Amino acid sequence: MSRKPDNILFLEQWLQNITSTSKTTTSAKSIIQAWSELRNSLQSSSFNQHHHQHLKTLVNSQISLHVADPQAKLLFSILTSSNFSLSHDSIALCFRLLYIWIRKSTKPNFPILDSVVGFLSKFDFGNGNNHVLFSEAILLLGAFSFVHSLSEKTKKSCLDIFCRLLVDKCRLVCLFDELLPNVLAGIGYALSSSVNVHFVRILDCLFGIWGKDNDGPQGSIVHGLMVIYLFDWVASNLINFGFLDKVNVFVREVFENFKENYASFAVFMSGIGVLRVTDRYGSLTGMILDVVTKMRTSAIVRVEALVSDLVSRKLRFSSNSGNDIQNRLLLQCVSLGLTRTVSFSNHSSLFVCLALSLLTEILPLPRLYGSVFELFPSSGGLKVNEIKEHLDGILFKEAGAVTGVFCNQYVLADEENKNIVENLIWEYCHDIYFGHRKVAMHLKGSDDELLKDFEKITESAFLMVVVFALVVTKHKLSSKFSQEVQTEVSKKILVSFSCIEYFRHVRLPEYMEAIRKVIASVNQNENACTCFVNSMPSYDDLTNGPDQKTKYLWSKDEVQTARVLFYLRVIPTLIEFLPGPVFGDIIAPTMFLYMEHPNGKVARASHSVFTAFMSMGKEPEKVDRVSLKEKLVFHYIQVSLSGYPDITPFEGMASGVVGLVQHLPAGSPATFYCINSLAEKANQLCSEIFTHEADEWKQWQGEPEPSKKLMDLLLRLVFLVDIQVLPNLMKLLAQLITKLPQDAQNIVLNELYSQVADSDDVIRKPMLVSWLQSLSYLCTVASNQSAASKKNKSADPISGGRITANL
Repeated sequence: MSRKPDNILFLEQWLQNITSTSKTTTSAKSIIQAWSELRNSLQSSSFNQHHHQHLKTLVNSQISLHVADPQAKLLFSILTSSNFSLSHDSIALCFRLLYIWIRKSTKPNFPILDSVVGFLSKFDFGNGNNHVLFSEAILLLGAFSFVHSLSEKTKKSCLDIFCRLLVDKCRLVCLFDELLPNVLAGIGYALSSSVNVHFVRILDCLFGIWGKDNDGPQGSIVHGLMVIYLFDWVASNLINFGFLDKVNVFVREVFENFKENYASFAVFMSGIGVLRVTDRYGSLTGMILDVVTKMRTSAIVRVEALVSDLVSRKLRFSSNSGNDIQNRLLLQCVSLGLTRTVSFSNHSSLFVCLALSLLTEILPLPRLYGSVFELFPSSGGLKVNEIKEHLDGILFKEAGAVTGVFCNQYVLADEENKNIVENLIWEYCHDIYFGHRKVAMHLKGSDDELLKDFEKITESAFLMVVVFALVVTKHKLSSKFSQEVQTEVSKKILVSFSCIEYFRHVRLPEYMEAIRKVIASVNQNENACTCFVNSMPSYDDLTNGPDQKTKYLWSKDEVQTARVLFYLRVIPTLIEFLPGPVFGDIIAPTMFLYMEHPNGKVARASHSVFTAFMSMGKEPEKVDRVSLKEKLVFHYIQVSLSGYPDITPFEGMASGVVGLVQHLPAGSPATFYCINSLAEKANQLCSEIFTHEADEWKQWQGEPEPSKKLMDLLLRLVFLVDIQVLPNLMKLLAQLITKLPQDAQNIVLNELYSQVADSDDVIRKPMLVSWLQSLSYLCTVASNQSAASKKNKSADPISGGRITANL
């Protein structure tokens, strides 16, 4: 569609290629043979299916075919031959070949042309069932009237016949989508003719094709796009040829005196076509400039009036109103039309209309979700087909382009309409979260293909929301707006992002930038942080599911899990500004629940929240926060260790344990409980592995397994716990280590020797040196006792490779 209108040879193909690019090619040999066979038909006075097929061969070569005057004369002779009778299909093919002749001929033979017009004036088109024939006749007559060197008399005759066919048969012919480009192209040629006769009548027929009664064709976005390019072509011709009187009539009849029987979407798209032309003719002067400026102004006024009226209807009334089909079509046309012109700058209704179109027509997820739960299965099946058709349609394919225009319009809109659209977008995010969650549970395992189709749309919806949100942050998170406004916007964006987190399949720079901006705004305000946390689904909502009729397991709900994971990742950045009770009442239940999630990424995020809470706090809340910390530690250790190693990720638990031992008060009972529980779990795991497999200690030398990881954590705590707790930890470790096999003891003691030697802690190092000496002695005694009972073993208990560190 990048070609300039001036260079278009076959207007109907240009219009048709908007949605179809299929081409056929025919060899030169087949073309020559076809013409030869057609000449033979006249000589033999016989025309049969064989000759009909040759006509089709020639028509299929339309782009490369050249029809000279002799071939045109041959075709006319076939049409008027009294020796045989042609079918309407063959006549339609002859009309198409004559059309090719007239469009490619620089100096057509006027006697032949006059003869064809005379033939058409007397031709009996029958009872109206030959729709292809009508469309070809309209195309041919329009092309004849467009020939510049043709006499005014012949042009008038062409337009007389043209209008008679158009008025009588146009709407019936246009019921067939494949014939509409022929009719529109014929109209385009006729409107561009130098003769003014029937100009208004042709306009009335064109814009009345999709009238409000039920006997005409149903308009579509493809029809609307054809209208854009049709009037792009027509308006260019009228300006280039200097037909300024026609320009004035067109402006008056279409834009200034809007008629009730005119299809709104067609008038809107014609306005877009006109604006495309005026975008290209910015350097005109004199009278032409005045006419073009008037045409442009009138088009803009009419387009904006149509859009304003549409927005008013959509915002004030239910979408189930009687004219909703027309409203939807106009919405679609507005979205695609505005991507094809640069004329509009700051009309707020256009901005709101683009938002409505994106949310209800281009990415209509809430409506499509509802289609899955239709009461009648047959109806639901039809809706499923609608989803697949939507994915293949031009609306969905242009979602990115429409989003770009939409975001550009946001910057130029007034604040009232900015707020309206922002709220529409945030509400849309909530709707698709709840809708997709329900649909995913319904379709998972039963119709995965349909679920994938849905997720193709949700991915585009995610991109649209993120790009829009970034534009909002750049505009509103600035000194122009109060801190209250900035905080409210940031909170809404965060909540909306949580709703669409499941649909994030790629790392998007715009997403990360928007997140950083809104978090920086929210975490300065305690109330905003609290409000954000309060928006998190409650524990009951998380565990009960959206549909009581369906068996529900919270850990299998991927959509909900993605949303909770978003909260778990954001909360640590806000935790310093959260009151203790908010954490305990709202966050803690969810945190502990998702620590038991089978997905390690989710469980680790829960542990990170706990670690962040243990590590941070406000001074005025120190007493309350410390009390809450100690209460939570008991449950945290129980949950973590009960799920270790099958569910609980070691890295997450280790970070939580380190956080609590470093930030609880010295001598806290919670710290004693923590290290006692860890030692007990380590003893259990070590007992299990060394009882069943004597050589299991060898695994400790390679990739650490769960028992070794837990032992390493206890060794690390030796240098982290407060002095009041340290003696108890050393006692527990001594009990653990002395129970290990000799080779395992060597590994642990070597690590301890190394860590103590490298320590700079002048307070605990003397204690640890003395403890290590005692522990080494105990292990030696145990080894001697074990060695004595084995006669075939060496008497040296430490000959197995124990390294004595230079302490």
